[in-house]
Amino acid sequence: MIEALIAAPLLLPAFAGTATLLFLRRRRWIGAAISIGSALGLIAVSIILMGWATAGEPTAYALGDWPAPFGIVLVLDRLAALMLLLTALLGLAVSVHATVTGLDRKGWHFHSLFQFELLGLNGAFLTGDLFNLFVFFEVLLIASYGLMLHGQGARRLTAGVQYVIVNLIGSTLFLVALGLLYGLTGTLNMAHMAGRVAMLPAGDQGLAQAAGLLLAAVFALKAALLPLHLWLPRTYAAAAPAVAALFAIMTKVGAYAIMRTMPLIFGDAAGAFLLPAALGTMLLGFVGLLAARGLREMAAFGLVGSTAMLLTAVALFDGQAMAAALYYLPHTTLSAALLFLTVDLIIRWRGAEGAAIVPTPRYAGQGMLAFLFLAAAVALSGLPPLSGFIGKLLILRATLASPHVVAIWVVVLGTSLIALIGLARAGSRLFWKEDATQPVNADRPAPGRVEALPAFFLLALLAGLTICSGPATAYMEATSAQIFDTGGYVRSVLGSGDEGKGGE
Repeated sequence: MIEALIAAPLLLPAFAGTATLLFLRRRRWIGAAISIGSALGLIAVSIILMGWATAGEPTAYALGDWPAPFGIVLVLDRLAALMLLLTALLGLAVSVHATVTGLDRKGWHFHSLFQFELLGLNGAFLTGDLFNLFVFFEVLLIASYGLMLHGQGARRLTAGVQYVIVNLIGSTLFLVALGLLYGLTGTLNMAHMAGRVAMLPAGDQGLAQAAGLLLAAVFALKAALLPLHLWLPRTYAAAAPAVAALFAIMTKVGAYAIMRTMPLIFGDAAGAFLLPAALGTMLLGFVGLLAARGLREMAAFGLVGSTAMLLTAVALFDGQAMAAALYYLPHTTLSAALLFLTVDLIIRWRGAEGAAIVPTPRYAGQGMLAFLFLAAAVALSGLPPLSGFIGKLLILRATLASPHVVAIWVVVLGTSLIALIGLARAGSRLFWKEDATQPVNADRPAPGRVEALPAFFLLALLAGLTICSGPATAYMEATSAQIFDTGGYVRSVLGSGDEGKGGE
């Protein structure tokens, strides 16, 4: 039966991650090929699932044939299909980059950890149950701990310990929120909980809202919103840039969880703190980008700022604003990943200067890197002709009816200017100025140009999102309407008339 294909995004990386372990010592290239093949397979499956999701209402698949709300259920809709495809495309770029640059050979278990990271991400996007959302969060976090430490180093270890501690705190709060909600509703199936929360007596509504706000705070931690943002710049700057490129989608897991749970179960109650937190984080992120002295820190702060711009639109909990946020979501993920991969190439190709934003002697491949850096800067700062400009216009237009429109416009436009200045200053130092005190190292071997292919692949995706902005916008508008059609989601998971039954 065709519904079983919904489980393929979980099974494929699970089997691929296990298979790569068989070829660690003698034929590592086979493990790398399995990992890249798995990413290609996920793209094919995601495209099929997206076509299926576009054609109708959400589809639920009950694992073990135990129906919701009693069993584990996976739910495919437009939003889940979008996130699956985005994850697969990013996964292909990162796995190829790690293989051709040799990053995967700096430790034994890169590809297996990479596949289990994809498993956790895909599971979080497909699950219809809050407890299983917690489980998949833990799967992707455990894999990310290993990926973050891949390549070793004292700085990486220090940042990794802090990363683990922060996420353990977030997991504890997640469990507290789940305990409160289960005690109130007797269920953790999201569709079932939506009906149960609506029928709670007045005396329990306040506690349910408090649990919902605690849940939103946990997701805000995953998305690195102010004041829960401090872990991200240090962690992502310390990780290998290719790993940080994959981690660009991890902040979107927090944004996805907010989009999935808040309209369905709790309404717009979280918007009261999400909007000011997102605006403050946006300002802090792009000011940090301007002040950064290293390329890794600059890219990390850019990711913080662009994710906050996405959540600014989400925090309005309005159909038009949500559609704008959904269009901006793949853009911010791909543009941040492009910048991280470009940073990695700069560090590898130019020599001893590393990630410092300082002039260097001329080196082979500098012109290509200048083009990639320019493209990443244009994308991240939201300049035409790339999709970031369209996304920002959609977000600004969607905020016109908001009572906070002035504050939103001032922060969005002001931080865009700050990002432009910071990236332009870094680019001029890296590629326009030349360190004449050091001779050009003619003996340095020319870099393998194949290493730049994954970055050009991401740039092509951004160009495609720009060229196909019409169909993409139409898809996002339909996805936004589906997010707010909570009745349709509940009917698809539980069947008509079952919103408040079962799960005792």
